Amino acid sequence: MLTFPPSVRIYAALEPVDMRKSHHGLAAIVREQLELDPLSGHLVLFTNKRGNLLKILFFDRSGLALLYKRLEQGSFQLPVVDEDDSSVEIDPGQLAMILEGIDLRSAVRRKRYERPRRTAAHC
Repeated sequence: MLTFPPSVRIYAALEPVDMRKSHHGLAAIVREQLELDPLSGHLVLFTNKRGNLLKILFFDRSGLALLYKRLEQGSFQLPVVDEDDSSVEIDPGQLAMILEGIDLRSAVRRKRYERPRRTAAHC
C-alpha cells in the first residue's frame, strides 16, 4: 500500500494527454485545464489515449518529479465520472489498484467512516 501524508491529494486527469509532454507541458495542463497548482505537492495522474501509459507529476519541495509506467499488456482503468469534470480526486488505495491493474468499477468498497466536509456556513 502506498502511504502519503493526509495533506497530499491525488488527482487523475480524465482526458488523455500526449505522452511526449514532459514536466513543463504536464505542469501547464495541471495549471490551465485542471485549474490546480502544479507546485502544491499533490500528485496528478495522466494517461494516453490507449491507456497503456501513465505519468504521475508532483512537486517534491526541490523540483517537479515525473514517474512513468508503461504496461506491456492491458490498460490502466481510471475512475468513471458522470460529470464534465476534467479530473477526479482519488485516494492512495485507488492509486495502488490503478497501478496494479485492478478495474475500479468491479472493486467493492465497504462502508467506512468519512469525516464530514466543512462548508462555508460552518467556518
